[in-house]
Amino acid sequence: MRKSMLDLLACPIDKHYPLELFEINIKRGDNNNNKTDDDIIISEGILFCAKCYRFYPIIDEIPVLLPDELREKQKDIDFLQKWHDKIPPKVINQGNPWHI
Repeated sequence: MRKSMLDLLACPIDKHYPLELFEINIKRGDNNNNKTDDDIIISEGILFCAKCYRFYPIIDEIPVLLPDELREKQKDIDFLQKWHDKIPPKVINQGNPWHI
């Protein structure tokens, strides 16, 4: 996900904007001389809604903005456990729809 996409995303549950971004793995795009948000690609991270405390993982550059009933609990838990040391405590301990 390009960091500049953050300006276009809102929580699919309560439509809260803006979402908080927690970057885990980032890389630069093709143009390393121009240091804009368009050049920053988030390969792994979390989008977080401060209103409903839902988190949405970014996996392989794709933000997974699914409603609760379409999410895979074990996949989300595995993601949280894998990146436990790089994710803020509010996501780990209080995040919805589940936390560890």
